[in-house]
Amino acid sequence: MKNQKLIDTSRKLMADDKGLLAMDESNPTCNKRFALLGIPQTESARRDYRELIVTTPGLGKTSVE
Repeated sequence: MKNQKLIDTSRKLMADDKGLLAMDESNPTCNKRFALLGIPQTESARRDYRELIVTTPGLGKTSVE
């Protein structure tokens, strides 16, 4: 029963061309990405990066206008 509930929930989340944005990247993984780009590997830099993503205008749109 738990599997079916998970499947049903997933389908609802992905309905109508919706998608998911994973924001739970681990600090070590994020730090590796930042190091390659010369970005400080700090808590505030990671927070600013995540905030930039979620405040991007038009992020949820499916087409470019």
